[in-house]
Amino acid sequence: MSSTPRNGNGVLETATVSSSGDHGKTDTVDEPIDHALERRAVLKLDLTILPMMSLFYFLSFLDRANIGNARIAGLQTDLHLTDHRYQICVAILYVPYMLSELPSNLLLRKIGPHLLLPAVVTAWGIVVTFQGFVKSFSGLIVVRLILGALEGPMFPGMVLYLSGFYTRKELSLRIAFFFSTASLAGAFSGLLAAGLSNLHGAGNLPGWSWIFIIEGIFTVVIGVAGFFLVPRTPRQSRFLTDAEKDAILRLLERSKPLDVHVDKFSVKQIIQSIISPHVIFVFIIFFTSGSIVLGLSNFLPSIVRQLGFTPTKSQLLTVGPLGAAFFLTLISAYYSDKYNTRGIPLVICSIITSIGYIMYLSSRNKYILYGSLFFTVSGSYPMGPLGAGWAANNSEPHYRRATSIGLGFVASSCGAILSTWRFPTKEGPRFTKTTITTLVFALATGLVAIINMIYLNRQNQLKIKRREELLAPYADDNEKAGYDQKKAWIELGDRHPDFKYIL
Repeated sequence: MSSTPRNGNGVLETATVSSSGDHGKTDTVDEPIDHALERRAVLKLDLTILPMMSLFYFLSFLDRANIGNARIAGLQTDLHLTDHRYQICVAILYVPYMLSELPSNLLLRKIGPHLLLPAVVTAWGIVVTFQGFVKSFSGLIVVRLILGALEGPMFPGMVLYLSGFYTRKELSLRIAFFFSTASLAGAFSGLLAAGLSNLHGAGNLPGWSWIFIIEGIFTVVIGVAGFFLVPRTPRQSRFLTDAEKDAILRLLERSKPLDVHVDKFSVKQIIQSIISPHVIFVFIIFFTSGSIVLGLSNFLPSIVRQLGFTPTKSQLLTVGPLGAAFFLTLISAYYSDKYNTRGIPLVICSIITSIGYIMYLSSRNKYILYGSLFFTVSGSYPMGPLGAGWAANNSEPHYRRATSIGLGFVASSCGAILSTWRFPTKEGPRFTKTTITTLVFALATGLVAIINMIYLNRQNQLKIKRREELLAPYADDNEKAGYDQKKAWIELGDRHPDFKYIL
């Protein structure tokens, strides 16, 4: 399958799209490309799919990280938690979270994202609401375990879901759009927590309880709405006309030839993903960046508090760095898509993050220390969507892509578990050991990104040289292309010579 280059001016062009003949052979038909229709259809997806996905992830991050706000609102004192026990409560969530990420991604197509995603949102909203009524350490542990199992499917599931709606070049910005709500969630959580803490005593409940209860109820409402607003595929969208649905499907077919050939689940596809060097490199990036981002998301209010600010002011001061992260996440993803690169923005973000940690190590002035958080937070938050886009872009077919995305988020969860033990109160506000470790992680993220770019570029060159060798096992004189295209695409996947890796 091939197409003429898109001129971007909305002029009708022709593309060669595949269709199945009566005898199972693949024929080609020239069809005009209406770029204006495609742009209108993609815009409709942006206005109908992305807001719901963004809201889902916003709530996921809010409901997972609000324990940090509840901590300085009195949770740790009221439940008589030592620092060690509090860290256990934060870390324990990521164990079931990590274990549920890959299986749920492999089941997403079978169950249907229009059912799975809203269901887990509704369920965890109920759990968060009940978290406001816990009275003991053991009760909090149980709630956090359940919450982790329910939230785990969300991020990898949404990345896999959106990869079926957008082309490879469009995907990173869309992931960044909903991921950037994580920084907004952190900022909003601080503002909301500052307000909800004033409900202390209402209903004979402490202020931190109301943080969980109000946010949990809101999550349940959004989860239920999702059952009516999340389509399974572009074809099932209630907001697209038939012509726009056809335009989206033709656009995806031109961009992602593998989507024409539906693969079946097999252990071989999972193994192929696990042993792919570029998947391993992105796995490392997910681990290092996940440790940085999730450590900051869980402990940013406590870090600011340790600098000497009051509890309420600490909640409010988290807004600035997280707001900066929101904008840098979108900007980095925009240029990542515009120039069709993931590695270079990752390197730039690793440098920005490293500058922040160097500032934090080299000063004792609390205002400079606070200012350094603008670099560490805003530099590290874009790494997530860039890494997720890289994993989704370079793994095919579906189940190999599902595995690569799922493994990436497993690595991120491992990094999150590590991060929960790196901010003991007694080491604040300097957290010297933690700062040095995260500085190394930030530098490692950039270094591994460079190595992965070199590797992927080399593989693209080898595909050109070895095209005939790679396709030789699939030779078929009865096919117009000279080989069995379906079998070649499904078995070779991203190793197919016509599949170009994105650097």
